[in-house]
Formats: sequence, C-alpha cells, structure tokens
Amino acid sequence: MGRLCLTRLTLSHFRSYRRGEVIADGRPIAIHGPNGAGKTSLLEAVSLFSPGRGLRRAGADDLIRRPEALGWKLTGVLRSLHHTHELESMAEPGASRSVRIDSKAVAQAGLGRVARVLWLVPSMDRLWIEGAEGRRRFLDRMTLSFVPDHAEASLTYEKAMRERNRLLKDAVRDAHWYVALERQMAEAGARIISNRQHALGLLRDATRDAATAFPAPDLGITHPEGELPENEAALVQVLGDNRRRDLHAGRTLIGPHRVDLSAYWAAKGIAAKDASTGEQKALLISLILANARALSLDFGAPPILLLDEVAAHLDAGRRAALYDEVSALDAQAWMTGTGPELFAELGARAQFLHVSEKDGESRVEEASS
Repeated sequence: MGRLCLTRLTLSHFRSYRRGEVIADGRPIAIHGPNGAGKTSLLEAVSLFSPGRGLRRAGADDLIRRPEALGWKLTGVLRSLHHTHELESMAEPGASRSVRIDSKAVAQAGLGRVARVLWLVPSMDRLWIEGAEGRRRFLDRMTLSFVPDHAEASLTYEKAMRERNRLLKDAVRDAHWYVALERQMAEAGARIISNRQHALGLLRDATRDAATAFPAPDLGITHPEGELPENEAALVQVLGDNRRRDLHAGRTLIGPHRVDLSAYWAAKGIAAKDASTGEQKALLISLILANARALSLDFGAPPILLLDEVAAHLDAGRRAALYDEVSALDAQAWMTGTGPELFAELGARAQFLHVSEKDGESRVEEASS
C-alpha cells in the first residue's frame, strides 16, 4: 500500500494568513488554538488541492486576504504513491482559480489523478435532517473521490438543464428546441447515475467486513418521482415524456439532479434522521472512514482526511476509537480542536500544531503534544 500525504504547505495572502508554512512528516496532524484563529483555513487550503470549491465552497475572491486584496496562492509538496509532485492553487482578484501540477497548468480534475482528499466539517452535522441538496452534494463528493471525471459529467448535465429550464420558463413548445438538450442531459445523466452507484457499491464493500467502533449505515439513492432509468435511451424518453409537466412547472422535475441519499441504521432499526445528535455524528464519521478504506483499495493509498472540530459530540471512548482507526488506515489526517487535550489519545502518533491570531493575522507553529 502506498502513501498519500502533503509534506509541505505554504499559504500566501490566503484568508487570515499573510504567510504561513507547515512542514509535515506524514503523521496525523492535530491543530489546536482558539476559535477564529485560522485553524479551519489550514484545512481549507489543503482541500483546494482537490477538484471543486473546497470545504467551505467559497468563491475565489472570498479567499483573498483583506485589506491587501493582492490575490492568494497555495503551494504544496505532495507525496503520492511512489511519486512527489509540486502543487499550486491560486487566484488573482476577479479571476477564477488556476491550478498547476509540477509547473504545468491543468484543469482542476487533474488534481484528482494525483491526490484524493476527504473532509468532515461541522456544517455537515445536520446532513441527515436538512434538505436533499446537502446530501446530494455529499454523495457527489464521495463519488468524485472515486471518479475524478464525475465533476465533468455533472457540469455538462447542469449546463444543458439550465438551457432546457430557460425554454420551459419561456413556454417554448416546439419539440425541436428540446431534442439536442435532452440528449446531452441523458448522456451526462447516465454517467452521473452510474458513477454514484459505483461509489455506493465500493462503500458497501468497504463497510461489510470492517471491524469498526462506528455504526455502518445502509445507504440508498431515492428520487421523488420514483426509480430513475439508468441508461441513456431511457432517460431521453423520460425527459421527452415529462416535457408537458415540466412546462407547467417551469423547470425539470425528473433527473439525477433531484435524487436524495438515504441512510438507515439497521442495528437500531432507525433512519439516520431519527438518530441522536451524537449518533448522527458517528454515522458521518463511519461514512468518511468507509470512503477512506475503499479509496485505499481503489486508488492504492488512503486519502488525506480533513476533520474539522472532529471531537465535537464524541465522548472520550469514541474519540480514541476514531484516532485508532485513522492510525490503522495510515492516513494523513488534518484535525482541528480548541485544545491539545482533545488529541491526548493520539500521543506520539501525531504531529501537533498551534494556531494563533494577532492583529488580524494568523500564525501557525509546531507545538508539543
């Protein structure tokens, strides 16, 4: 089994950091400091070495340090399997994010071919009790970790659907305007459905025989209109047949953009949404760990894990179990908490960092365990 870890991270004019640097040795990293000091920003920086908008889903301009507004830049040295890569992620004011791997400009999807990054952040704690959009995004992040091209299929589908929705809102009834768009949606939609099912299959396999202290939910995909067809020709037919209803609604009512991720805790006989706050957190951690185990086999190395305020809602026993599982995975996990005592069970297995803030500027430095 190979390793995947960042050995160096530098930040320039990123969020509250004028400049910051972390030299990592491959062990899990326990980051502590007061609220608002800049701990989550370190994790966000690492998340921007993967495709997408990062763990806060922020726009490029939102990441610029103020008041300088000079643009931001992140660089990293990544050990990926048996290779070392130099990564850059950056944006000038008013421009979109650009990415370089080994000094060559690449599309964001290229990051998924050298690194896999998973995260769990406090905003996800309400995943099971809020709307379907957040669960769908969570499902697609898991899918993207296995299939880097999943983002391309999603963008193609969404672009064609926006054009179709514009026709629907304008009450255009001529079928010729819809045919090409519905074929694009069906082709991309079939890929999206296949990718999601592939990801869930890998997660089920990784969960089935795992010895873990965290509850393993049974996962499924549901759609408010019933089961979606999985092949392109059937999707084209469904979109065409549903056009009259969609004209009345002014939007596309059926397709992979409306699915929901369901989770059922079989051992307790309850849906995830009916579990306690602590149990819901444990279910989320279980999914992230299952995702990591599956990626260890699929990619050849465990992913980099970003666990923000991970100790929240966990008692000491479950906290120790989480750290044991992260260590057993041999994953580089970047974890945050307000104090070093939250990571006491890790001891010498982890590298400790302290983050502080003074006069609006964040600083990060080595700390003892």
